[in-house]
Amino acid sequence: MLEQVLELLKGAGVYAWEVTDEKTEGWEFYFIRHALDQNRAKAVEHISVKVYQHIGEASIGAAEAEIHPSATPEEARRLVERLKAQASLAPNRIYTLRGPDAAHAAHRNSAGVDVPSIAKDFLTTLASLPETETEDLNSYEIFVSAVTRRFVNSQGIDVTETYPRSMAEVVVNARSGREEIELYRMYNSGSCDAAGLRRNLERTMAYGRDRLRAAPTPPLGRADVLLSTDDVLAVYRYFAARLDPSMVLRQLSDWKLGVPIAEDVQGDRVTLTALRELPNSSRNRAFDAEGAPIRDLVMLRDGVPEHYLGGRMFSAYMGLEDSFMPGNLAVSGGSRSEAELRQGSWLEPVEFSDFQVDPMTGDIFGEIRLAYWHDGERTVPVSGGSISGNMHALLGELRLSAETVQYDNWRVPALTRLGGVTVTGIES
Repeated sequence: MLEQVLELLKGAGVYAWEVTDEKTEGWEFYFIRHALDQNRAKAVEHISVKVYQHIGEASIGAAEAEIHPSATPEEARRLVERLKAQASLAPNRIYTLRGPDAAHAAHRNSAGVDVPSIAKDFLTTLASLPETETEDLNSYEIFVSAVTRRFVNSQGIDVTETYPRSMAEVVVNARSGREEIELYRMYNSGSCDAAGLRRNLERTMAYGRDRLRAAPTPPLGRADVLLSTDDVLAVYRYFAARLDPSMVLRQLSDWKLGVPIAEDVQGDRVTLTALRELPNSSRNRAFDAEGAPIRDLVMLRDGVPEHYLGGRMFSAYMGLEDSFMPGNLAVSGGSRSEAELRQGSWLEPVEFSDFQVDPMTGDIFGEIRLAYWHDGERTVPVSGGSISGNMHALLGELRLSAETVQYDNWRVPALTRLGGVTVTGIES
C-alpha cells in the first residue's frame, strides 16, 4: 500500500506531500500482583498522508489523514482527492518543505531493537522491588516495542529509522488499618532505565504510606517550593515552548535571541540544550517528524536565548533553515547541591491532582495531594491546598541542584527550588 500511495501522490498535482509509515512490533505483559495474567505479541502499521495544496499565488493549505495498510487502490485514490479538497480550505502563507542534505545522504538505519532483552530488564526490575506488608504493587503492565519509521516527502527526503519505545504502567497500594489508597504511575522510555524505574517506584511506595498519615496543608502565604518529581517537567517545558518559532512569530513569546530572559537574577540562570541522544530515551532519533536532522544545540545559555527550534512552517517564515523539533532536552545542573537547597523552610509537593505551567502567561497552578512541609527543623507530610505563581516573576529566584535526573527524553536538575510561591492551605 505504501508504494501505491507514493505513486498516487507523485501524480496528484499537489504543491507538496509527506508520508510517514510507522511499523511497530513488540511484546505486552499484564500482571496482577506478580502473577502473569496474560501476554501477547503485536505487529501494527500506521500510514499517515499529508497533502499541501496551492490556494492562490501566495498561500498553501494542508490536510492530513491516516490510510489503512490494507486499503484498496480506489480507497487510496479517494483519500488523496479528499485531502486535496480539505487542504484548499485552510490557507497559510506559502513555504517549502525540508529537502535532503548531507545528513540524509549519510544516514544508515540503526540496528534492530532487542525486544526480548528490554522486556527482561523490565520484568526483572519490577519483580525485584522491595515490598512490605503495607506497601506493594497491585498490578502492572509492560509494553516493549521496536518501531521502524519511514518518512518520505515530495522534496526528495526518504529516510528510515528503527528505535525502541517502551512503557510501564504500575499501580501501587498502600494500607494503614482499614484505609487503603492506590497510586498510579506511567513510565515512558526507549529501553529500560532500571535504576530510574526502581528509584521512582520505591519513592511512590513511601508517598503512599505518608499520604495516609498526612496532616492538612497549612496556609503558608508565600513560601519556597521544591520540585523533585517529574512534575517539574511542566516548568522546563515552559522554557522550550517560549523558544519555539510558532510562539515567537505569533508574539506569544517575547524572548529574543541574545537578550536575557530575566534581569536582576539572584538564583541560577537556566541552560537548555537539545540533544540527539539520551540513554534509554524513547526519542533517540536522527530526524524529526518532518525529516529535519536533529543535532546537539544549545537553545538557552545562562538565561540568554541562542536558538529558536520548532516545526518547519514557522521556522521557514522566520528564515530558520536549520531548525528542527528537538527530541531530547537537557537542563544543566545549578550551583548548589540538593542538600544545600534543602536548607531553611520549604514545601515539597510530590503528588498533584493537577500541575500546570502556561507557556504563554507563565502562570503556575497545582492542587496538592501530598507534600512535605519543612519548617526549618522538622518535616511532616501534608495534603490539600494548592500552589500558584508566575514563572515570569519567579525566574530571578530559581535555584537548581547540581545533581541531575532523567525522565525519558528529559534530563533536568534533581531538585528545583522556586522562591516566593503562593501556598494556599486548607486550615481555617
